[in-house]
Amino acid sequence: MDVFVIGLAMQPASDAIRNERLEEFVQRTSRSALDDAGVSREEIDHVTLAACDELDGRSITSMLLAAPAGAYLKDEMRVTDSGLAGLQLGCMRIAAGDLHLGIVASWNQSSIAPVEDIARMRAEPFYLRPVGLNLGIADGLFANAVAHDLALTEHAVGQRVIQRLQSAASNPRAVRRKPQSIREINHSEMVAFPLREGHRAPITDGAVSMVLASGEWVRSHPDVKPLARIAASSSAIDSYRLDRQRLSGLHIFQQCLKDVLARAGLESVNDVDVVELEAQSGWYDLALTQILNAGEDVAVSPSGGTWAQNPFFCTGLVNAAEAVLQVAGRSGAHQIDGARRALAHGVAGYAQQAHGFVLFEGAL
Repeated sequence: MDVFVIGLAMQPASDAIRNERLEEFVQRTSRSALDDAGVSREEIDHVTLAACDELDGRSITSMLLAAPAGAYLKDEMRVTDSGLAGLQLGCMRIAAGDLHLGIVASWNQSSIAPVEDIARMRAEPFYLRPVGLNLGIADGLFANAVAHDLALTEHAVGQRVIQRLQSAASNPRAVRRKPQSIREINHSEMVAFPLREGHRAPITDGAVSMVLASGEWVRSHPDVKPLARIAASSSAIDSYRLDRQRLSGLHIFQQCLKDVLARAGLESVNDVDVVELEAQSGWYDLALTQILNAGEDVAVSPSGGTWAQNPFFCTGLVNAAEAVLQVAGRSGAHQIDGARRALAHGVAGYAQQAHGFVLFEGAL
């Protein structure tokens, strides 16, 4: 794919942003991404937004957020399922050949939105909504399925959460959190058996913007040094049903992973140096890591993953930013030496109904 990332910016991680309006920190994030790329807003020819009306508390959120994100008088499109899907659409728009320089922007001010109430509203209205299905229940069903079918234990889940918190402690873009013990995690409040509150990654506020450029644009601007090349992308969606086969099989995750590697011309995940997974709980983290089956030389979620920051809707785009920083050598204390390829993962829907991957390569 002849598409490059030439700049990016992330809103400083925070559990709750109270001193700025959503419009303000979205504008600042896109402005910072353009500055990182060394280009002006006047030069871009399109903007791709990834945002959720319900989570933003607006009937059509792009009416208020498009201009702050950089889309005033620019060609604009929006996706409503996840931040990573926005990146995939932005890549396709450039790969189609008509557009050459654009912004991908995603955000979430989760602290102002009743996330579980919104999740209940999105359930199928005749059977699932009346029983109160929400993210916690769906994630509990997933945890129960993988506990039986993949032989995962609550103790192992607690250990994985501690591991991710330790990794996040070295990430300069992470929310600072106090260390947790196995006892604290595995004696926390029960959400939906066997999922406990301590198993879940805290939801945060945040925003991410990336500047994408076509290969043609990059070659005509030799003074601009790309951070990464987008080598491949893949996405797929599974059944809406929350049955055992769908939950513990993780067939769409496997299919999507196989597809993105094939598109990049790689034989296995062991040809990748870094994988940043979107795992909303320790149960997801353990299950996805087990199915990933990566060797010891592959660093999985060195950023701390969702325990570093988790602006929910745009967490997949946070993963993409972390992957880009790895191949650009700009990650900071958790930089993986010699990282040349990094894979970013994102999800959407109840119990990770949809999966997506974007593979980045060093551009030098």
